[in-house]
Amino acid sequence: MKEKLEAILKNEFGYPTFKTGQKETIESLLDGKDTLAILPTGTGKSLCYQFIGKYLKRSVLIVSPLISLMQDQVEQLQFNGEKAVVALNSKLSFAEKRFVLQNIASFKYIYISPEMLGSAEVLSALSQLEIGLFVIDEAHCISQWGPDFRPEYLNLGKVRKKLHGPLTLALTATATSRVAQEITTSLELSQTGNVIRYPVDRPNIYLGIQSFANEPEKLAYLLELLPKLDGKGIIYFSSKKKADEINEKLVTKGFKSAVYHADLELTERFLVQQQFLNDQLDVICATSAFGMGINKPNIRYVIHYHMPNDLEAYVQEIGRCSRDGSPGIAVLLYEPSDLKRQEFLIEKTLPTSQQIQYFTKHQELLQNFPNEETQLLARLLANGYRKDQIETLVKKRQTERNDALQKMYRYLKTGNCKRQFIAQYFGDKVENIHSSGTCCGVDQALPLEKLGLLGETIVRADEKKGQDYREILQQLFKET
Repeated sequence: MKEKLEAILKNEFGYPTFKTGQKETIESLLDGKDTLAILPTGTGKSLCYQFIGKYLKRSVLIVSPLISLMQDQVEQLQFNGEKAVVALNSKLSFAEKRFVLQNIASFKYIYISPEMLGSAEVLSALSQLEIGLFVIDEAHCISQWGPDFRPEYLNLGKVRKKLHGPLTLALTATATSRVAQEITTSLELSQTGNVIRYPVDRPNIYLGIQSFANEPEKLAYLLELLPKLDGKGIIYFSSKKKADEINEKLVTKGFKSAVYHADLELTERFLVQQQFLNDQLDVICATSAFGMGINKPNIRYVIHYHMPNDLEAYVQEIGRCSRDGSPGIAVLLYEPSDLKRQEFLIEKTLPTSQQIQYFTKHQELLQNFPNEETQLLARLLANGYRKDQIETLVKKRQTERNDALQKMYRYLKTGNCKRQFIAQYFGDKVENIHSSGTCCGVDQALPLEKLGLLGETIVRADEKKGQDYREILQQLFKET
């Protein structure tokens, strides 16, 4: 029935053709192969498992890292007419959770947090289902987030066994060969699995770097640039305090701006997200807490006020730009203290050997120290990790994070094509990226007025569905 896949796509989802990697992923699953699909941002990864659910007519269990991401997916399915969908997470009341578990077989798509899978009651209910597909969304969390924030992702291989080894799909937009190996090994897919990889490159996005001597220079540049950019945008920060500060400046200057970070109440975050999705806001000042799973096709620029701690995060975040295929701009603003900030954050968010030594003996005291490193310790201990295992994990993760940060710094400083640098980092083969002209500000850096003009022209070209940004750039450089 594979020859009818396009017909099902059109009849059930309303799309005439598959996007990059979708059909190959679906065919792999229909062949009964556990699959790791590494597909570019904006290519509709969720359709892969939604399609399988409709095709097999069996329950699909989707592990998702964020409540907001689950809620977004649930609402999209409901909007498209699928009523048998539920999100099983900490937001449910006791009565709601009990109702869902008692009626679990009536749901076709079940979204669940990794923490909820640690409940014996939940696992018991799920194990009674004939699960057609077990999905791990944002599967890079197994490698990148696991030891830092979500130790529960590291237990998904054991959970998969308890659920009788269902057909499994792991999805991510960014994974180096090392991360891909860690995902397949952790989920025990390495012997039977199929890895589908497409290049992370998004050729419709201009990649720019602007360097400054200090933070005041950078701030002045940002405040001068933003009025020149048309369309919707995101500004990413590594500091919640700085996100608040810049947002206040923008609001004072008349921008339709809002802030988004983990210190806000869940209802506040949801409101900001919905306002942005509905075009009631023009710009979001956000930390990395914003954007995962946000499907807004007309974001035209992504600015990083602080350098990210690795290229994976950077590619994920700029990938939220121009998902409709129209031209977009990604600009990273850098000054020397940014590197020191990220080095400090690495140290700050991982427990020291002294903390590990002390708190493994005095676990009851962890609740008195509500900071990031002790919270991580508490979660690792709650998930059954011993002192020696925690020490090994933390040491490994610290080395990996420092290495990744240095790679990010080399990306900033490279005099070669930045698009090619990213492709090589992820092991992609993308030929002749730079041959078509300026693509990343290496050939000739864009001065402020030209970058602003590029932003304005991109929006005009988008409205007409016309020029590629590289054509626009060539025209701008001819004028200088």
